[in-house]
Amino acid sequence: MEFMAQANKRFGVRTLLVQGLTLLNVLTSAFMIWKGLSLFTNSESPVVVVLSGSMEPAYYRGDILFLHNGYSPIEVGEVVVYKVKDKPIPIVHRVLKVHTETETGKQYLLTKGDNNPIDDRGLYSRGQLWIDRSEIIGRVKGFVPYAGMGTIWMNDYPQLKTGLLATLCVLSLFSNE
Repeated sequence: MEFMAQANKRFGVRTLLVQGLTLLNVLTSAFMIWKGLSLFTNSESPVVVVLSGSMEPAYYRGDILFLHNGYSPIEVGEVVVYKVKDKPIPIVHRVLKVHTETETGKQYLLTKGDNNPIDDRGLYSRGQLWIDRSEIIGRVKGFVPYAGMGTIWMNDYPQLKTGLLATLCVLSLFSNE
């Protein structure tokens, strides 16, 4: 409580309010950019970080992938990101086989990590043999090598994430700009 009283004397209520609103503006802008990208790419997650080594040597742990989820049919060899029902983490793997129903044109996919010895049927939901097209989050259209390592470090070491967020909040509240 004494800290807040000293901060109030030093900076004033108006300055603290302006700093708080500036922080809120930055967070709101980031959210709007994310949602705009989601609409533009037709993907719920237009940017993902590779979390494992299953796609080496094409993509390494920490690479940032840019996704787009177009309406054209997916082809064998494309790298897709999909999410299996009841599993929280999306998977980045290459399409190994495509099965298309002749009557409806609906696609079913079989995927595999480049660095894995077998296909992904063991990762799918129980009894599922193919990935439905609706489970695809997006197709990889570009990447930045190792740019997502900070995300991995923050997930591996939660104290790092907490410390970084606390530092950013304090700096934003008490900067003079």
